[in-house]
Amino acid sequence: MSLKVLYVEDEPFLSRIVSDGLTSSGYNVQLVADGNLVMDVYLSFKPDICILDIMLPSKDGYTLAKELREIQPDLPIIFLSAKVLTEDVVKGFKSGGNDYLKKPFSMEELLVRLEALLHRFGREVISQNVQNSKIYSFGNCELDTVQQKLKTSSGEHSLSFKESALLEMMILRKNDVLERQEALLKIWGDDSYYNTRSMDVFMTHIRKLLKDETDIQIMNLRSIGYKLIC
Repeated sequence: MSLKVLYVEDEPFLSRIVSDGLTSSGYNVQLVADGNLVMDVYLSFKPDICILDIMLPSKDGYTLAKELREIQPDLPIIFLSAKVLTEDVVKGFKSGGNDYLKKPFSMEELLVRLEALLHRFGREVISQNVQNSKIYSFGNCELDTVQQKLKTSSGEHSLSFKESALLEMMILRKNDVLERQEALLKIWGDDSYYNTRSMDVFMTHIRKLLKDETDIQIMNLRSIGYKLIC
């Protein structure tokens, strides 16, 4: 059975990206956008871990952490917040948080911290990626997101984590547009100029590996994103 994550975030775009990332990694995610709704959802959902934003409608993350800690002292809690001052981080830990990840962040780092915290609290963390091995077929090719391997007509190729994640996002949106900003925020954690150039390099490598696949095309939609046609 998948481990349960209660994710409290009121920013729609970010919450969708993080929720999708957690779900694709094998977690059962319950998203809540209003602080006043958290306790009822917690009692019915019974999560294995909570991820809390701090600035929320009705009730802030600090208050929620204290209330959750009173009910379940051994509940792992991670803060995700744009509040980056030292006093904010200290307040997060003092209110009951076990970890504090500053925005912007990458999904890769969040997943590593999540698993480490679950392990520390004795939750059964059988590799989520192993349990939810994902192999995608597109055209005459195959992507294994666990092994980070791409099989094409020319052979098998090893991909980096980010290349595998980028290709997976395009496959999930095949024949539709994958927006650049969404990919950057989900995989890199922010859409800075440096990360944009980094993504262009990875995309060039993916195109090179697929250049002999006549039934696959990657369209570049200038300033918008990419479309995988197959």
